Amino acid sequence: MSLLESADPAAADLDRSQLAHIDRHIGEYIESGRFPGAHILIARGSDIGHFASFGKRDIERDLPMTEDTIFRIYSMSKPITSVALMQLYEQGLFQLDDPVHKYIPAWKDLRVFVNGNHPVWETRPCARPMTIRDLLSHQSGLTYGFNNRGNVDAAYRLLGIEGSNSDTTFEIMAETLASIPLEFSPGDRWNYSVSTDVCGYLVQIISGLPFDEYLSRNIFQPLGMTDSGFTVPPEKLSRFAANYRPGTNGLELVDDPTTSKYAGDVTFLSGGGGLVSTTADYLRFCQAILGDGAREGVRILGRKTVELMTSNHLYEGRDLAAHALGRWSESAFAGVGFGLGFSVTLDPATSQVSGTPGEFAWGGAASTAFWIDPAEDLIVIFMTQLMPSSTYNIRRELRAMVYAALG
Repeated sequence: MSLLESADPAAADLDRSQLAHIDRHIGEYIESGRFPGAHILIARGSDIGHFASFGKRDIERDLPMTEDTIFRIYSMSKPITSVALMQLYEQGLFQLDDPVHKYIPAWKDLRVFVNGNHPVWETRPCARPMTIRDLLSHQSGLTYGFNNRGNVDAAYRLLGIEGSNSDTTFEIMAETLASIPLEFSPGDRWNYSVSTDVCGYLVQIISGLPFDEYLSRNIFQPLGMTDSGFTVPPEKLSRFAANYRPGTNGLELVDDPTTSKYAGDVTFLSGGGGLVSTTADYLRFCQAILGDGAREGVRILGRKTVELMTSNHLYEGRDLAAHALGRWSESAFAGVGFGLGFSVTLDPATSQVSGTPGEFAWGGAASTAFWIDPAEDLIVIFMTQLMPSSTYNIRRELRAMVYAALG
């Protein structure tokens, strides 16, 4: 049964008039040319309460957004990669306080930036080694080149450390990062970074499987996520959405699905931002996490591990506003902490956004977003293809409107 056919507001205890308001609001974004097309899905546990599809998946070819449209989910890859790594934790193959250099020996003598430019740096020793928990919680001292904040991220751009846009290999990424100082000593701050790409590399090292094969065997196949992966095969390209950005004369094409890198062989399997998926597939993943690690009898993670991942791991229980170095992420900062792969709401009053303490979430660079609220048995998924994700305030708007629909 399709998502639309399955949707039953009454079963999910959702107010129909408020759902209509949500649809009108998203529809206005589409009709005004701000978004090419979109999906909105609201579920309560196993019950899909609302699903709606809007606009075009490909404006140039006049192709409508359909239920099975394939999207670039960018940083919504991070929770999936984090779950993959924590599956190996559950097998006793590593501990969260293990130093990363145990698995990447070249990282044993990482140092912290003081001054200079690549390749001539003034540095100081780290106060302690980087741990796997630091990577999972973005407290590693690594960064993203697109942060454009200083000399360290400039070195990332110079040396081609570009996250999901990288054209390299895990091994070359790790070797290159060993030559660049950290922005801070591990654990001292939070900074959005390539940390989850390194987590993907650790999955490959610890499991002994290629990263894409590991995800397929242990997450995608068990959950029936048949349209998720690092590439779009030829037989599915007709369902792959185009990607856009705002331009002077409307939306400008960023990535044509027929010539996209996702349509060919991908050399760098970015756990931080390289996956494509569908709304239905990502719903299966979210239902498994909401279900304490299991969906329809298929378990991908233990209940206590989910609790560990969705707890705030920032120093002294701080929020991002107090602990973050930079101010770029796919989340609000005030009243929001960070777990192992997810942002975690600490205080909706501080964040000034509707929600519940303990809900967890993330988003992607093309304006996709999801959140899970265990207290309300709630899953919300928003899919579109517009970069950057900071273009419009749709995520906060949707939070207000979705919570108003709950019975």
